[in-house]
Amino acid sequence: MPRFAAVDIGSNSCRLEVAEIQPGEPLRILTSEREVTRLGASVFRAGRISQESLDLLSGVLAGMAAQYRRLEVDAVRAVATSAVRDASNQHEFLARASAALGTNVEVISGTEEARLIHLGVQMRWPHPRRRVLMIDIGGGSAEIILANDHRLEFAVSKQLGALRLNEVFLRADPPRERDLHRMEEYIEERMGSAVRRVTRAVGAHPIDRVVGTSATASAVVCAVNRIPRQRRDEADKMRAPTVQIRKLYNELVRSTLAERQKIVGIGPRRAEIIIPGCAVLLRLLEDLKLPALYYSVAGVRDGIIADLADRGYFYESLELSAERRATVEELAQHYAVPLKHARKTGRTAIELFQALSPLHKLPPPFAGLVEAAGYLHDIGHFVSDTRHHKHSFYLVANSDMPGFDEREREIVANLCRYHRKAAPVAEHPNWQTLDAEGKRAVLMLAPILRLADSIDRSRDQRVESITCIVRESDVLLELTSNKDIDLEIWATERTGEFFRSVYGRPLVVKVVAA
Repeated sequence: MPRFAAVDIGSNSCRLEVAEIQPGEPLRILTSEREVTRLGASVFRAGRISQESLDLLSGVLAGMAAQYRRLEVDAVRAVATSAVRDASNQHEFLARASAALGTNVEVISGTEEARLIHLGVQMRWPHPRRRVLMIDIGGGSAEIILANDHRLEFAVSKQLGALRLNEVFLRADPPRERDLHRMEEYIEERMGSAVRRVTRAVGAHPIDRVVGTSATASAVVCAVNRIPRQRRDEADKMRAPTVQIRKLYNELVRSTLAERQKIVGIGPRRAEIIIPGCAVLLRLLEDLKLPALYYSVAGVRDGIIADLADRGYFYESLELSAERRATVEELAQHYAVPLKHARKTGRTAIELFQALSPLHKLPPPFAGLVEAAGYLHDIGHFVSDTRHHKHSFYLVANSDMPGFDEREREIVANLCRYHRKAAPVAEHPNWQTLDAEGKRAVLMLAPILRLADSIDRSRDQRVESITCIVRESDVLLELTSNKDIDLEIWATERTGEFFRSVYGRPLVVKVVAA
């Protein structure tokens, strides 16, 4: 059974999860670890990750690396969230964290963070035919997610993390009334747009359940239900009424740290930041007039594992998932790309990838990347028709693409860059940032993308179907159509020279009547 590792480097803690997953079967967790690192404390105070925090985290990550190596995982993904997004020394952090962990660490956006949380909850606690509001209050940000029958309707990320708010607003113990008032006003102001958006989206169809993830929700549900912190996993799927959360909050704000630490279910470190975390939860529940909160043990780490599985790391998946296709379609539409051409190019690229697999020998997940480039290669026209391939590269490289990690986005951007004009050369700055596997993938996929684009050169889908056959001394490409496809033939044959330079075989183009 395939094994995956997920590392979630949050603003307050760092988590590792290693699990086995098979389609249609429950997740089997092999190891799970959480270390409180308070990475965001120095960021929210001074704008950068302190040397002390970097040293502590590097040690934690080295230990986690030893664990996932011992378990011989098939794939690993490591992500950093809110604190690292804000840190001025982000590049230094990424270099040290990646070295300690033995794999690339990527900084993800709040939108991607929310998407992974949604995936994790749906994997651990599915809600078929139900509208669910999810809220994850981390150390640096709060993600608010509305889902309906497994489908993510929208997600927003707000800088309302428990550690961030504590560092900014709460200095005294117990907190001063004026500091609490300032913090609550700030939460209300920042939360307002999200509350209005949820209200509009819900309309006449009410929310069936509110699910809280992360340690704040765990502590609140444990405290309300008097579950000791060491047994907090028992709180999974348990309910805490909003009125009881209000009662708990009123108790917390009157208590000293020592008194909060004695409250059943909260724990000594969580007690330091539970007040702002509880305040955010309560504000959302009361503003939306929601009766209760349920807790789920799921989180970003579970979403990473579900995502690795969904991308085809253990089965022969060629096409993009529905979720990732929605991402590229939305981005294409945003930049006024004709969707019929984009879809045609993407589908043709998949067919060519499969037919040419004996030559390029790329793993199946790369098929989805050339399909994505089929949707996005023309977005640069939005900036200018002149050198639009370079504008396409820039837009893709700098866009938030939920469902695509940083390396995948980089490969897609480079495919867009090389879908026309010059071939890759060592002097190109964008080419220099790719690793060896990425360079080979772009080189082998660029001719596929050029052919797919050429086959719909007129942009009105005149070619009904294609057949691509790898022969002993050449590659035969048959275009089936009853229409005038002179433009498509000219464009496809013109791509032949680039194709031959990469694949080492001539391309023979033949027209077949439908």
